[in-house]
Amino acid sequence: MSRYDPATLEPKWQKAWDEAGTFLAQRTDDKPKYFVLEMFPYPSGRIHIGHVRNYTMGDVIARYKLSTGHNVLHPMGWDAFGMPAENAAMDNGGHPADWTYQNIDTMRGQMKPLGLSIDWSREFATCDPEYYGQQQALFIDFLKAGLIDRKNATVNWDPVDMTVLANEQVIDGKGWRSGAEVERRELTQWFFKISDFSEELLEALDGLDDWPEKVKLMQRNWIGKSRGVEVDFTLTATAHGIEVLTCYSTRPDTMHGASFLAISPDHPLAKALEAENAELAEFCALARQGATNEEAIEKAEKLGFDTGLTVRHPAEDRDLPVWIGNFVLMDYGTGAVFGCPAHDQRDLDFARKYGLPVRNAFYLPDHRVEVENEALVPPKEVQVVYVNHFAGIGEATGHEAIARTIDWFEAAGKGRGVTKFRLRDWGLSRQRYWGCPIPVVHCETCGVVPEKKENLPVELPKDVSFDIPGNPLDRHPTWRDCACPSCGAPAKRETDTMDTFVDSSWYFARFTAPRATTPTDMAEAEYWMNVDQYIGGIEHAILHLLYSRFFARAMHITGHLPEKSKEPFNALFTQGMVTHAIYQTRDENGRPVYHFPEDVDLRDGKAFLSDGTEAEVIPSAKMSKSKKNVVDPVAIISQYGADTARWFVLSDSPPERDVEWTASGAEAANKHLARVWRLASEITADTTPAGAEDEALLREMHKAIRDVTNGVESFGFNAAIAKLYAFTNTLAKSRAGAEARKTAAKTLAQLMSPMTPHLAEEIWSMLGGEGLIANAPWPVADEAMLVEDTVTLPIQLNGKRRSEITVAKDLSKEEVEKIALADDAVQKALDGGAPKKVIVVPGRIVNVVV
Repeated sequence: MSRYDPATLEPKWQKAWDEAGTFLAQRTDDKPKYFVLEMFPYPSGRIHIGHVRNYTMGDVIARYKLSTGHNVLHPMGWDAFGMPAENAAMDNGGHPADWTYQNIDTMRGQMKPLGLSIDWSREFATCDPEYYGQQQALFIDFLKAGLIDRKNATVNWDPVDMTVLANEQVIDGKGWRSGAEVERRELTQWFFKISDFSEELLEALDGLDDWPEKVKLMQRNWIGKSRGVEVDFTLTATAHGIEVLTCYSTRPDTMHGASFLAISPDHPLAKALEAENAELAEFCALARQGATNEEAIEKAEKLGFDTGLTVRHPAEDRDLPVWIGNFVLMDYGTGAVFGCPAHDQRDLDFARKYGLPVRNAFYLPDHRVEVENEALVPPKEVQVVYVNHFAGIGEATGHEAIARTIDWFEAAGKGRGVTKFRLRDWGLSRQRYWGCPIPVVHCETCGVVPEKKENLPVELPKDVSFDIPGNPLDRHPTWRDCACPSCGAPAKRETDTMDTFVDSSWYFARFTAPRATTPTDMAEAEYWMNVDQYIGGIEHAILHLLYSRFFARAMHITGHLPEKSKEPFNALFTQGMVTHAIYQTRDENGRPVYHFPEDVDLRDGKAFLSDGTEAEVIPSAKMSKSKKNVVDPVAIISQYGADTARWFVLSDSPPERDVEWTASGAEAANKHLARVWRLASEITADTTPAGAEDEALLREMHKAIRDVTNGVESFGFNAAIAKLYAFTNTLAKSRAGAEARKTAAKTLAQLMSPMTPHLAEEIWSMLGGEGLIANAPWPVADEAMLVEDTVTLPIQLNGKRRSEITVAKDLSKEEVEKIALADDAVQKALDGGAPKKVIVVPGRIVNVVV
């Protein structure tokens, strides 16, 4: 080539890798294995630069490990079930499968030009019957092992999408896709018994040394271990056969400040009362439509209904009114709480709204102030002074007082110390079509019966329509009808499908043997597991990772994974986002109108549309299709090449932080790569004989090997690239001989190869490298070449730096002084005279007093 032309060289080398089978992963005993995995994408239709950054990071690690002698598994698949495909079918006609597989074809076509070192032979989509059939086999095994339960539960119901939603899919009380007000309904659901593993999942976090601390903290908080007390509050008059209301509290030390008891609208007592009170029934119905998780409840208005009932305070001679509150959840604790308004802001808001008493249980020392509109909630480590505490507690920290209060209740026989977890069982039932069918049958004689494994997969019917809201499986004319696997009598299939989180909770294990006729091949799983490096967004830090950790344990229990894989991900890295400015104008009603970056002309820091209208610029925002601030990688590759895109997304920011995509940044990256290509071309034709500067260049080369290696191994990709920039400059300026420059250029290509694999292969080939650079061993820094035998010393004149000298490290102080005094800047300052004093600090500095 006469110039750097990625459009020619990138397809050439991708073809060479494919023909050589460079990235095919096969089990072998002569190399250590390395499994690198990026969280697989949802096939929404197109990839964006954020995808490029994520998969390039994984690719850098995969290519580096391949060159360091590892047997690398770097697979790709598609998280393909879910509501978007079903919604597309409803909106546009057609079938979810058609929409999904078309998108997969498109996105695969966009990803392959990036030159990722992926073993595409292992590709699968979670909507493939071969995949979800094995998922059904796992379900049956989990059911047999007692890891799955079927029970009544209060769930979030979206009345428009007509399906159950997870708490995280409820935003401000509304369905995340439909925007409809979510209702609380009681349905019979299937559950994974993840709560049985609460303690184990919590304790095992301490062993995940290569996980980000922020992710482990998020998981700890989600699991939510707490020590509290269950206390029985006796009703002053029995109601509907109920004599006692049991409360769980993590702050029993504040019970002196209790002024009411609140129960959930779903509490058995509330349900009994509403059956005879129309006004109460209306309130409960309204409350069930409100917030459904703790975070949403904190933001929502606190509403209550006075039942007229009272309970006896368990430690003091007084009664408390019983209210029904929309802020009490039935699935946390016991569905009943005591309200202490002085020390809980939610309770205080409620008390002020309904005129309930507010009484302090404690004060801050030397600051006896009654609570007004802001609850007094100091950290539990803070010393406070308790007031009339029934256990005789005076000044103590919250932690101390809680422990002593629990002891008092247990000794008095009025309560029980209890450890509870916030983690609830995982409801997996979804009333949607486009998901993995739950492989059970409902028989009038046998009850609920799992399907026989030889009948798997239970495939989704293809002849469905979405013209009516709800689950098409419920109204399919034949699919639901089947024979009972146990007795053979006519029966009905389960029409709920699995939560799509199930699909992504074990896919990593399936990659070890994607064509196996069982969920895993234990020999392959023993070899390839665990995932050595997992890469993905922080938004998946809780549920996806927690569910995957549960699934790995369940798969071990049922014989599908080895014990070492109970924690499936050895190391985790959460990358930042790629951001871009938003360009918007306003319509006649003042509403924003968004414009794609390619439709905007940037001049003097301002943005203009083709008609000259100036657009408002909102800098550095998360890329969003709705805001049109997305960058199409295909367009970037067409203009600059894949290596430019890869280099830019790695170079501009530490990988855990956000990076802003700019056209100028991409252009600068492209210019640098073109410069590297030109430099390599020049060196190819160089015939300069060996010279005095050879050793200096090779020393810099070995420093670059050391620094780039350290950068790649520590995910400091931007630091590694900064060193590559510097070494390129050194090589360009060097007057070393041709052989030294050629050696340095080949090493530069090797160091760049994980980031810019196509350009690296071209340079390697130009300079006579043997075979593919992808298979070449990673260069190793020579420790002897890293030892500096000279040192640069600054020269100060009367305390101000004026010059510097480079001398041998072991030179005597007398010799250093002679060289310093001969320096031009010093000679000029002395002007023929003698210095008053010369101070030489070996290896540090020379100070000349004139």
